[in-house]
Amino acid sequence: MELLTDPNIWIAFFMLAALEIVLGIDNIIFISILVGRLPPEKRDLARRLGLGFAMVSRIALLFSLAWVMTLTSPIFTVAAQAISGRDLILLGGGLFLLYKASHEIFLEVEAHEAKEVSAGVDHVKTGASMFWGTIVQIGIVDIVFSLDSVITAVGMVDQIGVMVAAVIASVAVMMFAAKPIGEFVDKHPSIKVLALAFLTMVGTLLVAEAFDIHVPKAYVYTAMLFSLGVEALNIRARSKRLAARTS
Repeated sequence: MELLTDPNIWIAFFMLAALEIVLGIDNIIFISILVGRLPPEKRDLARRLGLGFAMVSRIALLFSLAWVMTLTSPIFTVAAQAISGRDLILLGGGLFLLYKASHEIFLEVEAHEAKEVSAGVDHVKTGASMFWGTIVQIGIVDIVFSLDSVITAVGMVDQIGVMVAAVIASVAVMMFAAKPIGEFVDKHPSIKVLALAFLTMVGTLLVAEAFDIHVPKAYVYTAMLFSLGVEALNIRARSKRLAARTS
């Protein structure tokens, strides 16, 4: 009861939950893009499983803090650069994100027509494998984002109960936001390409972080918000031109 009546605890909870939501934006975008390739009737289930896995992985890492902290200890050295377990995870996750985002950009920009022609065949042949393949890919990136999120949480709050509550609250908010974000991204191809470019930047940041090159994420978010603002104006202009033609 003392924790519930302590205003400092509530302040820490809301700050950490807000930070978890911000850190989860890239996760939501990644999930939305992958889920967009599934049949419509399976997308909600895939979103829930993906975000559920994100919550479970974060909470599991919080309850194994002693192990997580050992990940920051150097394992070996390459060219005077100490490499830790966390660095290897960030490097692997960053490279995977770079590959996946680049591949999706290629499919969206270069192979769009071929993809549309073969879409029905792909769904028939690989419906189940595509679904679980998507979940596995979401799980891989969830672990990378969870590691960064948990290390941030440990630096902000001491009480593990507050950390767990903040993670659950942030994932609940993301579950409500994931569907409209996914539908909006899927409806506007130009926004989808922008989102993939954002994931490419995040992957680059993860690789840089693995080599102790720290770039504030605020720079990436500012660039992305500016690009989204410009694209919102383009969408509005296109809508006006379309309305003028049809009137």
